Amino acid sequence: MRAAEPVLRVVVLENSPPMSYRDETGQLTGFSVEIARALCQEIRANCAFDVADQSTLLDTVAKGKADIAAAAVFETAERRGRLLFAKPYYRSLSLWLARPDVVPGRSGIRVAVVHGSAQEDYARRQGWEMHQVRNNADLAGVLLGGEAKAALVPMISALQLQKSDPFRRLGLAPTVLRAPELSGDASFGISSRRPGLREEINAALDRIKRNGTYDRINSRFLPFRVS
Repeated sequence: MRAAEPVLRVVVLENSPPMSYRDETGQLTGFSVEIARALCQEIRANCAFDVADQSTLLDTVAKGKADIAAAAVFETAERRGRLLFAKPYYRSLSLWLARPDVVPGRSGIRVAVVHGSAQEDYARRQGWEMHQVRNNADLAGVLLGGEAKAALVPMISALQLQKSDPFRRLGLAPTVLRAPELSGDASFGISSRRPGLREEINAALDRIKRNGTYDRINSRFLPFRVS
């Protein structure tokens, strides 16, 4: 049956597995993408998906060029002035990845971060020397190439990196950084031009958690329970 209006513009990342990426056929998929699709189905909206870099994702929604940023976004005072936030759909932690003797804040260490991420914001505030990359998929290359000696990444991205044999051979140890800016409940961002959409998305999120859809998506993409 054809989905009812309205058409919603959903913007996602495409190089952040297992949260959001393209599969072998080029189809956008991943935990965040499939949660967004399930929510669109619940509210009977015809959703059009597009991609953006981490650095432009929220601006795309804030400027009214999209209705939903379907990514794990932390709600901050600054962002509340630009976006609305749905109920949290995921709880995120950030990891410092480095050799055991390379501790956070050590002088002379270049840290790999994704440009536009919460991890980049944190590293900048600490005064750390950074090597910025466009997306999570580029982190392994700069670490393997020696352009950075450490990385600050979401936990789920770190688990994805560990699937690579060359990356594991680097012997990088994970350390959870418990700064409030780097961990906590993450939500989808919603355009402030669509104030009624937040209530629809929140109700739909509750429904997919009750009917088992959320758990099925969780099991498909993530090795642990997130809700």
